[in-house]
Amino acid sequence: MRQNLHTHSTYCDGINPLEEMVLKAIEKRFDILGFSGHGPIREDYAMSIEGTRKYIEEVKLLKEKYCDLISIHLGVEEDSTNRMWVKEPFEYVIGSVHTMHHDGMTMPIDYNRGILECINETWYGADFRKLAKDYYEDVIRMKDWDEVDIIGHIDLITKYNEDESFIKFDDPVYVKYACEAIDAFAGKKIMEVNTGAIARGNRKTPYPYKNLLSYMHEKGVQIVLNSDCHDCEYLDCAFEETLQMIKSCGYRSMMVFRNGTFEEEDIEIFE
Repeated sequence: MRQNLHTHSTYCDGINPLEEMVLKAIEKRFDILGFSGHGPIREDYAMSIEGTRKYIEEVKLLKEKYCDLISIHLGVEEDSTNRMWVKEPFEYVIGSVHTMHHDGMTMPIDYNRGILECINETWYGADFRKLAKDYYEDVIRMKDWDEVDIIGHIDLITKYNEDESFIKFDDPVYVKYACEAIDAFAGKKIMEVNTGAIARGNRKTPYPYKNLLSYMHEKGVQIVLNSDCHDCEYLDCAFEETLQMIKSCGYRSMMVFRNGTFEEEDIEIFE
């Protein structure tokens, strides 16, 4: 079983057209490919309203065209700054926080390291714990969003923290805020293990960091493995290594999207 439900294309900030991504998924022997274009917001990485209409139409066409070779699904990545409120016409929704707000300003937290440094220093006096507190409070707000099925890359603020120059991954205050967010979603939402930062050379390990993934397992949080793919060559980026990490944290099952619903499957089918 090979599945990826977090996939971007040229409709937003991916580099491949939808059909090119489908063909690569078939080549890589994927069983399930879910597209999740960034829902319309003011940022230039997101789909426009008209682009979203075309995206929906094209995914539906590809779903039918390649139905004998791969199961294709229409999803969307909903940004916390622009709640959709309803799921239709999407089959599933990934809820993510990509931006932070302060004194009437909105800034992306994952665009590049320099912007994150600026936010940390200018807004929070270089106290990353305060930044983390606000960030995770934003994440927690999605706990009651009925349309959201999956919480995306929960510790995205550590995208540029591989060297732990912003915060130690085991800093107790930071871990407390992150675990409070995990507590909020336990039993309510699926959470993803996301290898996207590995593909883009920013991290050597997936989101969430291993200590948080272990805590997710303790709390009974169900997971999916996604690559947050923006380049078809990295559609299965670090999947084998990440599966081993997932198992080392205690997981013995993951979720599969099949026939319009999420089903729990033994982790062995993914190996």
